[in-house]
Amino acid sequence: MEVDLVTAATDADAEELWPVYAEVFEETRDLASWRADTWDRHVARAGFRLARVRRGGELMGFAYGLTGENGQWWTDRVTAVWPSGLADEWLDGHFELVSLGVRPAARGLGAGGVLLDAVTADLPHDRWLLMTTADPAYPARHPYASRGWDLVGPGLSEKQVILGRRI
Repeated sequence: MEVDLVTAATDADAEELWPVYAEVFEETRDLASWRADTWDRHVARAGFRLARVRRGGELMGFAYGLTGENGQWWTDRVTAVWPSGLADEWLDGHFELVSLGVRPAARGLGAGGVLLDAVTADLPHDRWLLMTTADPAYPARHPYASRGWDLVGPGLSEKQVILGRRI
């Protein structure tokens, strides 16, 4: 597996990433809608970084994140569901792992862990957060647990939790 990390994304990056994103997350929007609603806003934020893993030149997975701050959609919604002390401790100025996705054909080969390591390498943030399934047995949670991510609080629905790691 080959991995790379970029801190600025191009139109070509979005076009390459889109089919993988749509496949992994069963996305129903089209590329233009996804870009307008999500991607283009995220790549413009402070601390943006994108890790990609390829096998034989084919994109098999990606992970991206950014600096989470008060006033952003996700941070504000988490603040609303967490007790104030927990929100004050973890939110604003944290690294937010927005998305990590691996094509089904590459699952079970360690691609998720490779992506997680790449996207978090040398981060200046002392708090890292992500939202994932509440099911601790779900295979996608294994790379987080094996790298020291712990349950921090509830997610935005009963089926989600937020994991964190302090550095």
